[in-house]
Amino acid sequence: MATSARNSGLVGYNAQCAVDTETHIIVTHDVTNKGFDRDQLSLMAMAAKDALGRDKLHALADKGYFSGAEIAACDKAGITVTMPRPETSGNRSKGTYVKADFKHDPDRDVYFCPTGDELTYRYRREEDGLRVARYWTNECQHCPVKSRCTTGNERRITRWEYEHLVDEMHDRLRSDADPMTLCRSTVEHPFGTIKAWMGTTHFLMRRLKNVRTEMALNVLAYNIKRIGRHQAADCRHPRLIG
Repeated sequence: MATSARNSGLVGYNAQCAVDTETHIIVTHDVTNKGFDRDQLSLMAMAAKDALGRDKLHALADKGYFSGAEIAACDKAGITVTMPRPETSGNRSKGTYVKADFKHDPDRDVYFCPTGDELTYRYRREEDGLRVARYWTNECQHCPVKSRCTTGNERRITRWEYEHLVDEMHDRLRSDADPMTLCRSTVEHPFGTIKAWMGTTHFLMRRLKNVRTEMALNVLAYNIKRIGRHQAADCRHPRLIG
C-alpha cells in the first residue's frame, strides 16, 4: 500500500514474470503487494529454473532488482545474474569520483584510485547482513585532487564479499551481446500486451489471492496466443525433412 498523505493510501499490486528468451513464453509469474522489486529476483529466477528444468540458468533483470543478498542467493542456486547496478550516489553529477573510478586488483586485493595510489585492505565487518571489507590509504591527505574525492581524511572503499559477481556482471554488460536489449525486448513485451488487453487500467479483482488468479488467467491467455502464432508461422514456412 503506497501512502501519500496521513490516513490515506492507494492499494496496489506488483506483477512479476519470467520469460524464456528462446520461446518468449512466460514460464513463471507472481503478484505481490510490495512496491519494489529488490527481494523478488531469487524467487522468480529459481521458479523459472524449476519450470524450465535447467541445472543452470542465466537471468536478466533491470536495475530495480539489484540486491546483494538476492545476487548471492541466485549464485548459490546455480543462477547467473546480469543487470545494471544503480548509481545511488550523486557524486558523478557533482564532478567528483565514484566507486567505479577505483579499480580492484584481485591478485593483490588492493584498489587503485584515479591518481594511481593503492588503497590497501584494513578490516572486515558485517553491514546489513552482508560481509564487507574496507580499503583506504593515508596518501589522501597529500593528494592534489582530494577535493574531487572526499571531504574526510581519506577516501574509503567498501567491497562486498561477493563483489566479484558484480564485476562479472559489469563485464557482461559491456560485451557485444548487449544483454539488456535482449531483456527489454523479451520481458517487457508481455507486460505491454497484457496492459493493452486490460485497457491500461487496474486489475479488476481485489485482494491478493483474487488478483493472482486474474493475473494467472492473463498469463494463460498470453501463452496460448504466443504458441498459436508460432504454430501458424511453422505452417507458413514448413520445414523440409530429408
